[in-house]
Amino acid sequence: MFDKVKKNGTDLLGKTNRIVEGTSIIGDIVSKADFRLDGELIGNFTSQGKLVIGASGVVKGEIICNNADIEGEFQGKIKVLEILNIKASAQIHGEVAVGKLSIEPGADFTATCTMLTNNKEVTLKDGKGTE
Repeated sequence: MFDKVKKNGTDLLGKTNRIVEGTSIIGDIVSKADFRLDGELIGNFTSQGKLVIGASGVVKGEIICNNADIEGEFQGKIKVLEILNIKASAQIHGEVAVGKLSIEPGADFTATCTMLTNNKEVTLKDGKGTE
């Protein structure tokens, strides 16, 4: 009556993984689905979905994703193929490459910024983000 059907990666889009406040991860995260990070990540993050770094979130490393909202702290390189929203409480330090950029007044944005002209979706290949 209730058959369980295994979902492929595209069915996961719109679902959200979550790392809560007080959790620290040292290493790389690869996700096909959306992701919310309220804890700390020291390493790299690659996703075909959207990354949200909450107000208590801290990321030190490299990020590659399609969309991102940042309220917390980021240090390193970030490549967002579509829209990067930087909230007033955010602290961004490093290199930024984006399709479109939105920065609220009050944000600490100390970074070099490159606007991407040929937007392509992030694809995952052997656990690495490629275009």
